[in-house]
Amino acid sequence: MDTGLLLQYLLIALAVLVSVWVVLKKQFPGFVRRMRGALALWLVKPQHSPRLQAWGRKLAPAPSSGGGACGGCDSCGPKAPKQH
Repeated sequence: MDTGLLLQYLLIALAVLVSVWVVLKKQFPGFVRRMRGALALWLVKPQHSPRLQAWGRKLAPAPSSGGGACGGCDSCGPKAPKQH
């Protein structure tokens, strides 16, 4: 295989992977968060190398803030009156 053709295929594959990642983050943020959490938990296991454990800690999603009583969507409180 020609080197130029191989480089072209690698760039196209990279572009496809980036576009898939953007679509997943925009359309399925909960799924992406769960997958990042699962991968991070797997990486921080004690039997893995310290480098992989550090990468797992960086990859872990940030904890969500507990804004309401249940830590959910904050939609259970009183609604503001409509302004006309």
